[in-house]
This record gives sequence, structure tokens and C-alpha cells, in this order.
Amino acid sequence: MSDSIAVVITALRDLAPGIREISFGRADGEPFPVFSGGSHVVVSIPLGGRVQRNPYSLLGDPEDRATWRIAVRRQEPSRGGSAWLHEQAAVGMQLELAQPMNLFAVVRTAKHHLLVAGGIGITPILSQARQLARMGASFEVHYAFRAPEFAVYAAELEALAPGRVFGHDQSAGDVIDFAKLFAARPLGTHFYICGPGPMVEASMAAGLAAGWPEANLHSEQFLAPAGGQPFDVVLARTGGRITVGADTSLLEALEAANAPVISLCRGGACGQCETAVVSCDSELDHRDLWLNAADHAAGKKIMPCVSRAKGGCLTLDL
Repeated sequence: MSDSIAVVITALRDLAPGIREISFGRADGEPFPVFSGGSHVVVSIPLGGRVQRNPYSLLGDPEDRATWRIAVRRQEPSRGGSAWLHEQAAVGMQLELAQPMNLFAVVRTAKHHLLVAGGIGITPILSQARQLARMGASFEVHYAFRAPEFAVYAAELEALAPGRVFGHDQSAGDVIDFAKLFAARPLGTHFYICGPGPMVEASMAAGLAAGWPEANLHSEQFLAPAGGQPFDVVLARTGGRITVGADTSLLEALEAANAPVISLCRGGACGQCETAVVSCDSELDHRDLWLNAADHAAGKKIMPCVSRAKGGCLTLDL
């Protein structure tokens, strides 16, 4: 992977069922670059004869140049990446990380910052909170979890921002009331959320209904590219033809064939890998958060990081 950083796993912590924290140091002993709160890295995971690249948010102190941390939720079913990090990763192993990227940065000019996390979505929120605390900014954090044992970063957050962290235990019926949350906030407040799709969608709808400017509502989700039916891809400009396996994403297949496609988030959110569709003799399976409903219906664009064809042959303008 170009422009990557070779790292060594320095620590592993199993925080809750299905959640593992992994710490990295640089393999060359040099300091890491400073990142900004909300940043993520792409981890290259060796799976036999192929490499899977998964995005994970950096959750530590953005100015900690000795250690980077991520938390990995094991996906069920897993295409191999999260399972490998839970079952095969060991202290001392070397991996490659892409340089940090931030599609979820805090707005420094905001008067107040309203941070909301659902489950593993706490990871970018935690680094945002660290940055805001260092800035001396006004902020609060709402942390939703399905049961107390999954509130894996509650203590760390409370130590960082005493009195400004609010836990929401869903097993006790404590579900965030977004309409109430958006009411009576200072003018100039910005809202940030990372969590499950339905939670993010509900919060965005509630914010708009409350009259918040869309520019003040920020969200992030990484969609794991689930498998599907195998299909063929024709590259219209070069005449190349490749096969995308049931457990391989379209982006991974294109990368393996050295097709000219660029990606950033690898989770259907940033729009970087948007690719024009020439034709498809089956149905497109759109799974991204970038294209709108009209784009999906037209079938002229696809986000290969998460979307695919439902069998048959897909011809791309590549």
C-alpha cells in the first residue's frame, strides 16, 4: 500500500464480547504523525493469498505520537478481516496502516459541540472529545450502549470530561430522545454522531425537524462490505475482464487487477471511489451512504468499496 506506515502491534485488550482494542507503535521507532479528532486509518490485513483493507477510527490522544489505538468489533458473519484481528493478531506482529484521514473533523469555530456515540461508534467520538478537551472547548458526550458491559470507554470518557458524559443503557430502556437533545442548545452548536445506521438516520431527521442547519449536523458510519453473488466486471477503457468473488468487494477486485480506482474511507461514505457504470445485465446492489436515491435508481454510478452487482456482468468506465 503506497504512502503507508509499517507498525508493530504493541498491546491487545479484549474489552467486551466481540470488541478488541489494538495498540500500535511504528516499526521504525519514529514518532507517529499528529492526527485530528475523528480521523481513521485503513489497516491492511493479510488473509492467505489476499490483503483486505478495513478502516478503523483512531481513538487515542491525537497528539500521542508514540501509540495509536483502534477498537475492532468482530463482524458476524466476517469476511475475514475482523475475525483475523480477533483470532490471529498477536503482540509483535507487523502490519501496514494508511496515513490518517479525517472525514469527521470537529468544527473549531463551533460555540458548543454535542457528541453522540452508539456502540463501537464511540471510537472517533473519543478522539474528538480528547481534542476538544485539549482546546478547552465547550462539549458534552452522549454514549449509548446495549448493556453495561459494552460501555467499554465510559470510565475513560468520564475521566476526560467529568460531568459532561451521559451514558444511555439501552438494556434498561434508556434510549436517546433526539428531539429533546436538539432542543434549547446554544446558537452555533454543532452535532456529531457515529453509530448504527438507524440511529444515525433518526438523529439527522430529528436535527432537521428541530430546525438545525444541515451544515451543523455531522455523521460518520463505516459500512462493512458484505459479500454477495459472484459477478464479472469488464473495464470498458482497457478491455480487461475480472471476476469478483462472493466474499470479495468490487473495490478489492479492482485493486487486485491494478485498475485505476482511488479510495479513502472504504466504507461507502466519502465518495472518493465513485465510478461510472456503462452497463449491467443484472441488478446493482447499492449499499453506500454517498449516492442519493435518484442515483441508485438511475444505475449510472456505483461505489465499489461497498456496492456490487447481483451476478451477471458489470461494465465500468475504467
